[in-house]
Amino acid sequence: MDSKNKIYVFDTLLRDGTQSAEISFSLEDKLRIAEELDRFGIDYIEGGWPGSNPKDQLFFEKAKSFPFKHAKLVAFGSTRRAKFSADKDPNLKALLDAGTPAIAIFGKSWTLHVKKALKISLEENIELITDSIAFMKKNGKEVIYDAEHFFDGYKADPDYALKTLLAAEKAGADTLVLCDTNGGTQTLELLYIIKEVLQRVKGRVGVHLHNDSDMAVANTVAAVEAGCQHVQGTINGYGERCGNANLCSVIPNLQIKRDYDCIPDDQIAHITRLSRFISELANLSPVNGMPFVGTSAFAHKGGIHVSAVIKDATTYEHIKPDTVGNKREVLLSDLSGKSNLVYKADELGLDLSKYEDKIPDIIKALKQKEHEGYQYEGAEDSLKLLIKKVTGEWKSYFDLEGFRVLVEKDSAGSPRSEATVRMLVNDQKEHTAAEGEGPVHALDRALRQALRKFYPEIKLLRLVDYKVRVINGKEATGAKVRVLIESAYGNKRINTVGVSRNTDEASWDALTDSVSWFLHEMDPEKIN
Repeated sequence: MDSKNKIYVFDTLLRDGTQSAEISFSLEDKLRIAEELDRFGIDYIEGGWPGSNPKDQLFFEKAKSFPFKHAKLVAFGSTRRAKFSADKDPNLKALLDAGTPAIAIFGKSWTLHVKKALKISLEENIELITDSIAFMKKNGKEVIYDAEHFFDGYKADPDYALKTLLAAEKAGADTLVLCDTNGGTQTLELLYIIKEVLQRVKGRVGVHLHNDSDMAVANTVAAVEAGCQHVQGTINGYGERCGNANLCSVIPNLQIKRDYDCIPDDQIAHITRLSRFISELANLSPVNGMPFVGTSAFAHKGGIHVSAVIKDATTYEHIKPDTVGNKREVLLSDLSGKSNLVYKADELGLDLSKYEDKIPDIIKALKQKEHEGYQYEGAEDSLKLLIKKVTGEWKSYFDLEGFRVLVEKDSAGSPRSEATVRMLVNDQKEHTAAEGEGPVHALDRALRQALRKFYPEIKLLRLVDYKVRVINGKEATGAKVRVLIESAYGNKRINTVGVSRNTDEASWDALTDSVSWFLHEMDPEKIN
């Protein structure tokens, strides 16, 4: 017996989500995602359509040996074809061969599709639904019936749409899922139709809603409030066209805001990590502004906002960030005030209490840097270095006198890069040159040559990542670029930034910030 507040969560990322234009999961990706969804506490994981492609068939073969601890794995497919009986239909056979405890079968609810897509009579369609579900129940499967295009079908012919649903229920379907396949249904009409359905059927009812009107999450939450106990969607809302209902919003809204039981309570704090894990495997950048789990979901930029948040976070935050495993971010920009700076400095481990008189100078320097194109959200070590320079805490480890980069390319060979660096290190002039795979590599090698005899520990520092972002693309090849460099030593990371119209100069600034901060960290006599 279902508890009043239990909501069964069904994730269709591995099937419907992969229909997103940007996504193509490997077999290994799908297995890793299934493992994470199971750990998170998703009730049903739809693994794919085994009758449609070899990858999905292989996935189900591999998944048979996977010890699911919470979730039920689901194979997806259509009702039988009109020309086959249920026991002879290849699609239904593939569903059984997948070996999953639950099966999701979709059937037609809209007369338009029955007549124009299937090209059969309305009564024949009822037979396809009835025979397919009864066959699966006879074989011991839990059946989740997806009533495809149900809302559009109901609006076109309510009697027939309900007739297909009642046929599925009579045949033994365990859950009846009302699908807004085209994603165009508005909330009030959705609620009216759900109310009509719940008066006619006896079992569990769910929804599968697409986001073409940007209402999938709101409609899903409304459907639950109306009495549905089963929700379908995908992590991050990935899916065909505009995507599916985003479970990263559906679950927190239902569980945190409305006190429904969607996943184990101890897992809700892992939803941000899960969202970013899925983004990584999908090879897509996380959406910063995604509610609950985005990096900007609890970010504050305006000084008045930050001042209020420091006093009481509920002034500008609807929940505590750590409830969903996220964190508060205070951004420094031309909108920043003292509150932003003090909060951020404290977060970075910098004590500005003895530099109250320097705070206006630091804010002025930050605003000028932002005007030039700098952003410090992904380059906090450059920010720490800037603050220390303004407060007078910085010890310079070297000074640049000049650098030159040459790139040569002939018709036959690969490009050749050479960098020359002139600098003062401990009051000694150093003039070094080095070749590299590219300009930045050559600059890095020349810089290291100049520093090696003074700071032999430089060999411990390694480049991990290098990114170039165009700031003002309208200026074409004359645009400014922002270079982000991530370096590492041991298990520590250093993130720095440089900005210029010249990529080499931006790279040099980010590179020297990285080296400077490393030497500062390694210096036993550093200024604190």
